Amino acid sequence: MNTNHFYEFDGFRLDPIERLLSFRETPLQLEPKVFDLLILLIQHQGHLIEKETLMQNIWPNTFVEESNLTRNISTLRRVLEGVAVGHQFIETIPKHGYRFIAEVKEVRSELEPEIFLSGFAPVGGAVALDSKYYIERQTDAEFLAAIKRQDSLVLVKGARQVGKTSLLARGLQSARNAEAKVVVTDFQNLSAEHLASAEKLFLTLAESVADQLDLEVLPSQTWNQHLSPGINFERYFRRQIFLQITTPIVWGLDEVDRLFTCPFGSEVFGLFRSWHNKRALDPDGHWNRLTLAIAYATEAHLFITDLNQSPFNVGTRLQLGDFTLEQVQMLNARFGAPLRNELEVRRFRSLVGGHPYLVHRGLSEMTTRGIKLEALETHATSNDGIFGDHLRRILLSLLQDVGLREAVQQLLRGKTRLPLESFYSLRSAGLLLGDASDSAQFRCQLYAAYLARHL
Repeated sequence: MNTNHFYEFDGFRLDPIERLLSFRETPLQLEPKVFDLLILLIQHQGHLIEKETLMQNIWPNTFVEESNLTRNISTLRRVLEGVAVGHQFIETIPKHGYRFIAEVKEVRSELEPEIFLSGFAPVGGAVALDSKYYIERQTDAEFLAAIKRQDSLVLVKGARQVGKTSLLARGLQSARNAEAKVVVTDFQNLSAEHLASAEKLFLTLAESVADQLDLEVLPSQTWNQHLSPGINFERYFRRQIFLQITTPIVWGLDEVDRLFTCPFGSEVFGLFRSWHNKRALDPDGHWNRLTLAIAYATEAHLFITDLNQSPFNVGTRLQLGDFTLEQVQMLNARFGAPLRNELEVRRFRSLVGGHPYLVHRGLSEMTTRGIKLEALETHATSNDGIFGDHLRRILLSLLQDVGLREAVQQLLRGKTRLPLESFYSLRSAGLLLGDASDSAQFRCQLYAAYLARHL
């Protein structure tokens, strides 16, 4: 039997695997380092942990000031004591360290034995290239064709967890098979420091590209402080990358939404747009060998108002949508048909919609744990159910944004006309469907039922 475990203390529940903290079933938000600190303190409950030990574990192989630890301890205290009023959790031992003083109970639960599935991998994140559980959609063929044509810009838009990264990975692999050079940038992996300025971002991107292409001349060796970051970046492409790499280059950029709210985001996107224009201005130039494959979720026009500076209204534009009923049936068959007939497939799809992550998660759990559809439907909206971690994250996000929470509450009351910006934000986050803000609807019954209970 596999064992899952949680920590419980004074109304709190901590799931170290899913990295979730809740208080009386209400999700709480913690920064990653603060969450790591809480886990470490709880695992040594009742015992002093020296400051140096904490810093080495929270910031391994990194020099940080002691003030960083102090600040994170203060943040953790504020979160815990802010909801559990009158309780104390962390004791300070002057000149030494800290001790978690609340009584902690470790809860272990036995899971049903998992059935071996050939090619099966845990649900979440990109689907492996060789996985039989990847379902192709119409957009797949269009995306692969655009990569094969070496289009200048290939844009893939879709809601969160719809499969953009998995699709991008397949397009990049097809480019490798065609002997193109492939570079990948996931903007989710960039730290706040990398996004601190245009100078820092462009230099970071240039260094990453140079590293992936194994170039000998590094960007820092050619960067001219008298030129703008964008000009330096383009200059590095012209003078180093294009001269050393003579084959087509495909640059995959995932989660570029992070740039939309950066003050210099338009500078980056304007540069990408100018590279697209260079194909027409210099048809025999090197820019014809560069393809930018960009995946994003948020409505670009909300942040880039100058159409001449936007790469999102040119090139090949594709929309990745949810699974159709037929595609759900196909994935059900690949999982060994835990949904026993067409009626069950329709009931299941009514619950989770065509949401690729929820479909995959539900079928996976039904197969590996032997869960029947009736049981899944009964416990679908439970915080301890198979969708509980996913649903709690959605609720937590809404609790942090008053405007979005009110928009969802309006929809729950039957009002389908939502504020334009709220509609687009909720749709890109994957909660809503609809072509316009006056026809909004929940993406699936599961979301509507869960949020109706908690909002």
